[in-house]
Amino acid sequence: MTVARERAVLVKVFPAGAGGRAARGEDALAELTRLTEAAGGGVVGTVVQHRDAIDASLYVGRGKADEIHRLATARRAQTVVFDNDLSPAQVRNLEKIIGVKVLDRSELILDIFATRARTAEARLQVELAQLEYTYPRLRRMWTHLSRQAVGGIGLRGPGETQLETDRRLVRKRIVDLKRRIRGIERRHERVVRSRKNEFAVSLVGYTNAGKTSLLNALTGADAYVEDKLFATLDTRTRAWRLPFNMRVLLSDTVGFVRDLPHHLVTSFRATLEEALDADLLLHVVDVSADDVEGQIDAVNGVLDEIGIGDKPVLIVFNKTDLLAPDADLNVLRYRHPDGLFASAVTGDGLGAVEDRVLALLGGPIRRLTIRGPAGDGAWQAAVARHAADVRREFADGQTSIHTSLPQHLADYLLREYPQLEVTLHPLNDRSQAESRGQRRPAS
Repeated sequence: MTVARERAVLVKVFPAGAGGRAARGEDALAELTRLTEAAGGGVVGTVVQHRDAIDASLYVGRGKADEIHRLATARRAQTVVFDNDLSPAQVRNLEKIIGVKVLDRSELILDIFATRARTAEARLQVELAQLEYTYPRLRRMWTHLSRQAVGGIGLRGPGETQLETDRRLVRKRIVDLKRRIRGIERRHERVVRSRKNEFAVSLVGYTNAGKTSLLNALTGADAYVEDKLFATLDTRTRAWRLPFNMRVLLSDTVGFVRDLPHHLVTSFRATLEEALDADLLLHVVDVSADDVEGQIDAVNGVLDEIGIGDKPVLIVFNKTDLLAPDADLNVLRYRHPDGLFASAVTGDGLGAVEDRVLALLGGPIRRLTIRGPAGDGAWQAAVARHAADVRREFADGQTSIHTSLPQHLADYLLREYPQLEVTLHPLNDRSQAESRGQRRPAS
């Protein structure tokens, strides 16, 4: 779908007490510029205002509204986009003064999602979010219409307005969309439950942080990648082979931005089902971004909103290939000591990501001896599929395999092949005292 390129003026209002980056208007409007361009617009002017109190009728005040009108007229703008959320009355009053279409941040993001939606599932979720956003704003859309019916014999009372008719239709459509999306959620839940015996890792992060590129680099997938906001709306899941041939399911999810509209988060819960049930979240961060910490905080806010803020998280600072050679990362390393630095483009650091995920999900690497029937090739093939440095010994109709495995895979072998005996060997002096001579029979 091609969106007509509109000339847009951007407006950002900083409330009292806003500090830090708020003092730099151009930086503050950088993201809104990218959002506007993603929606098919071209920025022809910007306006920044600091206010002690928000104007109830215009948000910016009459004088600033007149200034925006003059700028929009001079630049032949067709749209004015606010980086703030406006009430329906404020939008209506601003459009009367400025004379062109006025959008707020939430409406702009919803429009981008509408142009990005490709699958039937994504379209349903976007439509629901748009209708829930539009419903309380219908009054300004129908104020020009008069009553359909007036009082008379048998028709006394207020009659029915076009607004009421339209609201009823919207409510009915919202109910229908929620019913269909609940069906999608139930299907997602069944799919997730069917994978209960496999580890699931979900990529989350700010939009355009490189999540899909990282998915492709780690799994060898060829998912669609483009350098634009919200290029991915649908969840993709691919098999990811870690060291020791340990298989996990890696899922890509929709990207976040600061102040993501609540209705959009709610509507996309089905798409985020993989993240809701993941064993580990890989929080992908664009290390080359201007406001790295702000993006991290925005993502954490959305994770809290959908109820997964307490899940295990590994931060991966992506796009190190875009950093200057003399870039100082010491502050990030201090604030996020467990974070990893990598590049999905060059492959630098991806091995460390795999090793860390293996340690978090698979547990410590154990040296062990596995003993079982020599004539049973199934368990020996399973060990060979995952083990490193396999050494075999044969005696009394039994095969003993000396090797190393993550704790999770050792436990898996015991569950799947109860005839095996596993002897754990010490990892260090302390573990040697604890496990000397320990023999773990099948449980």
